[in-house]
Amino acid sequence: MKQLNFLLIFSFGLATVMFTLENTAPTTVKFLPGLSSTMPLAALLLVVGGIGATAAWVFAVWTGVVKRVESQLDPDERAAQEVRIRELEEDVQRYRATVDAQLGLLPAAGESSAQSEAG
Repeated sequence: MKQLNFLLIFSFGLATVMFTLENTAPTTVKFLPGLSSTMPLAALLLVVGGIGATAAWVFAVWTGVVKRVESQLDPDERAAQEVRIRELEEDVQRYRATVDAQLGLLPAAGESSAQSEAG
């Protein structure tokens, strides 16, 4: 698995270097009226990709914070869920005991076929 990770990282790094070397033409970027900048296309795309990755990370962190806050705000609901889980586990144990008892009452498959052949 480490070799695969290394191969993927190396491939992406090599592709980035090749892309940078091939796209050195200056590009003018206009941010607002009267505010513009000139930079190589590759640098522009790397900056924009970095901003997008950072925005995705911030969104993921924010979503985690919101979930954590929501789970801490309602401890009564969590307690109710734990009680329900315990009840369901008890039901499963009861059903298993019932099924095991019923299986004990059934004749074995080998015995019934042997009795039908003899009869």
